[in-house]
Amino acid sequence: MIQNVGNHLRRGLASVFSSRTSRKSASRAADEDAMAEDEGYRNPTEVQMSQLVLPCHTNQRGELSVGQLLKWIDTTACLSAERHAGCPCVTASMDDIYFEHTISVGQVVNIKAKVNRAFNSSMEVGIQVASEDMCSGKQWSVCKALATFVAYRDFSKVKLKQITPRTEEEKMEHSIAAERRRMRLLYADTIKDLLANWTVQEDLDSRDCSRMVPAEKTRVESVELVLPPHANHQSNTFGGQIMAWMENVATIAASRLCGAHPTLKAIEMFHFRGPSQVGDRLVLKAIVNNAFKHSMEVGVSVEAYHQEAETQRRHINSAFMTFVVLDADDQPQVLPWIRPQPGEGERRYREASARKKIRLDRKYIVSCRQAEVPLSVPWDPSNQVYLSYNNVSSLKMLVAKDNWVLSSETNQVRMYTLEEDKFLSFYMEMVVHVDAAQAFLLLSDLRRRPEWDKHYRSVELVQQVDEDDAIYHVISPALSNDAKPQDFVILASRRKPCDSGEPYVIAVRSVTLPTHRETPEYQRGETLCSGFCLWREGDQLTKVSYYSQATPGFLNYVTTNVAGLSSGFYTTFEACKHFLLNNRNDLAPSLQTL
Repeated sequence: MIQNVGNHLRRGLASVFSSRTSRKSASRAADEDAMAEDEGYRNPTEVQMSQLVLPCHTNQRGELSVGQLLKWIDTTACLSAERHAGCPCVTASMDDIYFEHTISVGQVVNIKAKVNRAFNSSMEVGIQVASEDMCSGKQWSVCKALATFVAYRDFSKVKLKQITPRTEEEKMEHSIAAERRRMRLLYADTIKDLLANWTVQEDLDSRDCSRMVPAEKTRVESVELVLPPHANHQSNTFGGQIMAWMENVATIAASRLCGAHPTLKAIEMFHFRGPSQVGDRLVLKAIVNNAFKHSMEVGVSVEAYHQEAETQRRHINSAFMTFVVLDADDQPQVLPWIRPQPGEGERRYREASARKKIRLDRKYIVSCRQAEVPLSVPWDPSNQVYLSYNNVSSLKMLVAKDNWVLSSETNQVRMYTLEEDKFLSFYMEMVVHVDAAQAFLLLSDLRRRPEWDKHYRSVELVQQVDEDDAIYHVISPALSNDAKPQDFVILASRRKPCDSGEPYVIAVRSVTLPTHRETPEYQRGETLCSGFCLWREGDQLTKVSYYSQATPGFLNYVTTNVAGLSSGFYTTFEACKHFLLNNRNDLAPSLQTL
């Protein structure tokens, strides 16, 4: 579960790798045949759109207006969703969008969208946007986005058919879509946790009051009449048009703070709460919620009403947009501070600070490539949702890889290995006559690990974060007589299957806690990605797979004795099998209610 590859791994796998050469050539040939078979493959939900940027599409700087880009993105994503659903779909939300590059007149915008996963009546659509220079042929990544669409037929939600992923990329996106959905649902709770012990006055006292701008000075209110050209094919207001209007008023609000032309760098989730129709009046409101050194957050909301019932307004959308002001060298300039109005203004001010903290955590933990993320990331309430997401999604992405090679088999226990870039990974697999749910409960509680794994000397439950996540302090015996015992602080995250055919997941990664710092008594070990996946193979039959991953740069930190990957790794896995069999009718009291 926690790994250390070092010299023990090299000795343990020496015979394995020597026997792999012939298998590799056979595997490579099979892969080439599969690639040839899939050469003409294209995801059936994929939709591509290419648009030439004309002067009418640009803003005051001669760059493609983000509002126009949002219209194209929403259209492409909607077409992809409807291709899968076979019926009309509406935009429910669009996740965070980070704009990496601007697009100039004369360049081409290439948008690609495909359904990553369908749930019940909703689906996640992945969107990629790139710009292309027709003269040089160069292409740049502009942004990526994730949108949620809901299928409707005759004003009722439609149950969607499931997506069957084929390529490695599709399998990865499909697998972690459930984790992203879970993260969205927990977002509001994360904000509340951050705001619990934070006050506005402490923040204002640390800022230069001479450079403060009253937030009310940035307030913008605009009314739009929904006309037939603004409607989609379902006679509702086109979601992309609403997003474009929102971007417009947000830009005006940002301009009032900085006295310049701001650049939109990020959008935090558009959330559509209800539809509007032709003839509705849309009231768009924007205000700068908070300003930081080089960026500002603008909050935007949209309300709809009919002419004959102006007092009955419906809140139909909201979003938060981050702007910067760039100088001639495209470097962000220092911005004035915001002085919030008492009451609601202070609430928006505090929440903007919380959202910035979340964005930084998310970018650090979730958005980075796995090789760039430190093994042990500090744990605190503001990043626990994203650490849990990264923990589970990293394991699911490892499981979804296609190029595993069977290295050895002993007593119906198989070992597979994977060498890829800077990573060395392996997984072991066996079938046990135990119900998958019971095996999940037994292996989820790491306090029972010493019962079958001699490489776990003791396990202490440090914090039960929630019903699915817990932090443990693990002590492992010394590797040799002259070495110190090792200890680990690890986050264990578990997930039940979302759909039939999916595995139970128990993922593990290292974290750091101020209460459990490294001590002279132990040598601190760390793990990047490891854990169990349990597949239900039939009644009272479960396929148990244990995965582990390490990078060469961290070989000295990954612990063989805890992973059970020394010469006795088969013995350890056999002991796990007997543990499950001996306890298959024993529900742990602490887990019965979970």
